[in-house]
Amino acid sequence: MTDLDHAHAAMQAAPEDDATRLRFYERLADTELFMLLGSDAEGDQITPELFEIEDQRFALVFDREERLSQFVCRVAPYAGVPGRALAQMLSGQGIGLALNLDVAPSAILIPAEAVDWLVATLSHGPDETEARLTEVSAPAGLPEAVVAGLDRKLAIAAGLARFAYLAAATYEDGARGHVLAFVDAVDGAEKALASAASEALTFSGIEAGVMDVLFVRASDPLAAHLARVGLRFDLPEPAQPHVPGAPGMNPENPPKLR
Repeated sequence: MTDLDHAHAAMQAAPEDDATRLRFYERLADTELFMLLGSDAEGDQITPELFEIEDQRFALVFDREERLSQFVCRVAPYAGVPGRALAQMLSGQGIGLALNLDVAPSAILIPAEAVDWLVATLSHGPDETEARLTEVSAPAGLPEAVVAGLDRKLAIAAGLARFAYLAAATYEDGARGHVLAFVDAVDGAEKALASAASEALTFSGIEAGVMDVLFVRASDPLAAHLARVGLRFDLPEPAQPHVPGAPGMNPENPPKLR
């Protein structure tokens, strides 16, 4: 079973549980989806094959290439697009996602309204503020859902930083909270890492603002102190570069809908 299969099963087993539903949509956003096309891609322009189901239009997507092949039973054009990028492309057009139909336990129709909601949720980025830390200590009282969410998010942030520390924080004005400190972040990766931390909170069902993000170098005295008191998250090494095998497989350059 894939990650989406597991997330879908958990959501179906607890239909009243907002947390399991949020985790399903988080996995959907983070998964590479393979969308059936109506014709071959032309450069970066793609045209999805749309199906009308119950008076609504849907693009047909799968979380594995072999699942798409199993469904269509023929050679067919397709594009691989990160779920978040695909949702952004379809948002506002009245097009939903028909996921893994007939080929997986995670088969589900995701209506256009849910696609629009996902895009709106993903757009809630972190705010930049200035606050002076006076003390950092071992993390305490943070919900386990947040820790698990951070673990999931940072596992896919390969190569953007060496590692991160989660710690309790006290500020100059007496406020208390938590801080996630990234060590030796790659130049230009700060926004992506802060957004990943923000999404971990959002999809854990926790109010935004309970955790701040900062960036330190391994040579900073603060990094040494965080190593003693913080909870460490190791970010994976980046995968070896490869030539995309199908239109849209480069997440840095998603295709455009026609």
